[in-house]
Amino acid sequence: MLAPSLLGAQPTPKATPKAAAKTAAFDARQRPRNLTDEQLLDQVQRQTFRYFWDFGHPVSGMARERSNKSYDYGDEVVTTGGTGFGLMAIIVAAERGWITRAQAAARVSKIVNFLWKADQYHGAFPHWYDGATGHTIRFSPKDDGADIVETSFMYEGLLCARQYFTKDTPDESNVRNKVLWMWEGVEWNWFTQNQNVLYWHWSPNNGWSMNHQLHGWNEALVTYVLAAGSPRYAIDKAVYDQGWATGPDYLNGKTYYGQTLPLGPELGGPLFFSHYSFLGINPHGLKDAHADYWAQNQRHTLINRAYCVANPKHYKGYGPNAWGLTASDSYQGYAAHSPTEDLGVISPTAALSAMPYAPAESMLALKHFYNDLGDKIWGPYGFVDAYSEEHNWYAKSYLAIDQGPIVAMIENHRTGLLWKLFMSAPEVQRGLTKLGFESPELKPAGK
Repeated sequence: MLAPSLLGAQPTPKATPKAAAKTAAFDARQRPRNLTDEQLLDQVQRQTFRYFWDFGHPVSGMARERSNKSYDYGDEVVTTGGTGFGLMAIIVAAERGWITRAQAAARVSKIVNFLWKADQYHGAFPHWYDGATGHTIRFSPKDDGADIVETSFMYEGLLCARQYFTKDTPDESNVRNKVLWMWEGVEWNWFTQNQNVLYWHWSPNNGWSMNHQLHGWNEALVTYVLAAGSPRYAIDKAVYDQGWATGPDYLNGKTYYGQTLPLGPELGGPLFFSHYSFLGINPHGLKDAHADYWAQNQRHTLINRAYCVANPKHYKGYGPNAWGLTASDSYQGYAAHSPTEDLGVISPTAALSAMPYAPAESMLALKHFYNDLGDKIWGPYGFVDAYSEEHNWYAKSYLAIDQGPIVAMIENHRTGLLWKLFMSAPEVQRGLTKLGFESPELKPAGK
């Protein structure tokens, strides 16, 4: 996501012993072959889900930041936003029968109980936790408190879970109750500092010194929607109009490769902009004064693919079936790959999480990744984070924020499950309506 890219290129961490052992024992050459399209989608979703199930933190149940050590912070680092995405993967797994509903409810209840006792700041979560203690692990020198974008990604998953687990069992009741109580306590409007913009970070030690105003276009639309829908601490529409819908990377309107892009930076930016908020928010028919969001995300996807097909830097391995630039690991470390920051690195999550927007093009990439490159990039938790044929480099790592969208967005393409759950939440309905959105899924006032 955007925040890691602010760190610049980071050295690729070393694998944890547990992850290294599991990877070493896995033989990609034994993967099933000659699968139908539906069987292949099943295979990829189910294998990727295992990142959150098999590799979840044993104490908290939360998703580990990555399968290798996170920049010398040790083995206990769990991620807030990545766990939100993982909650969606767990719901998919329960719905598809890979685990039982009771197993899913128990794991989600465990995560909710951990969050209930963990550090919070005006109701918001930090970017990283120690998965054993619930104490904040700082993400950067001054980022040691609230992160409202990560918080919104967590609630994207938590609200889906609350909408899904509706039965009268102890675990399902616990999930519903604690999610509601925590959700109602997030002081979204406090993060405006009485201005018409949201601020991304606040620290108990450093206050507002990160000074990062949250302007669009990027991955954080859902942050403004949830902030507007809060039952107790909602922002006004002016915060969206004068905060989010402003700035040099908001309105675009240029045409690239025959696609006119409504919003975003030059050539669209990394593809996670069209993924993270839209794991829950259904872009079909979603419009406001600024854009048609289905057109926005589809065109962003097709521009990214067309750039890879054109391949102006002549990198080995790019083409119609090998595309997708987004933030991920690389041979240099972590980077926010995009057409304007192209290092010759393909991130499988980019094309796979774009499945709703470009299903034929994404399936071409999926088949190439699995059938042709699988010996090098298929592993115990699905596809590794990234690869570069140009540099003969193939990651060994997996990242929660990249694996989660694969499961969720493929499912939205297949059944719309997570879109239905999230869009059914009254808070989401209220937030979208308040901000002036139109959608076929918005109920008329009073109904």
